[in-house]
Amino acid sequence: MPEKSEGLCLYGIKACDTMKKARTWLEEHGLSYDFHDYKSAGIDRAHLEAWCDEHGWQIVLNRAGTTFRKLDDAQKADLDQARAIELMLAQPSMIKRPVLDLGEKTLIGFKPDIYAAELAAKN
Repeated sequence: MPEKSEGLCLYGIKACDTMKKARTWLEEHGLSYDFHDYKSAGIDRAHLEAWCDEHGWQIVLNRAGTTFRKLDDAQKADLDQARAIELMLAQPSMIKRPVLDLGEKTLIGFKPDIYAAELAAKN
């Protein structure tokens, strides 16, 4: 995993529009961060378990994305945290993005007002 700059690490996929908005917002606010592309570099079970424990697997698993929607009904049925983590390990594009690691907590998804509030509280 990358080393942290100012304690910030942004996890996601390079080509995602929401990721681009989050990266632009961080850069416009003069915040340095490390970027971890989990589509090319992968993601480990420990990160997914921590994110699911913090937010709930229902938040971390992107069920609105095309990768999830393409799954057959059997794969989508009876989901729980363990099964959701297996799906996300197999296909990281099913992880909601971005995930911004602030060190002591993470933010999932990009909402400028939440980024501003959390990062102001951090400093």
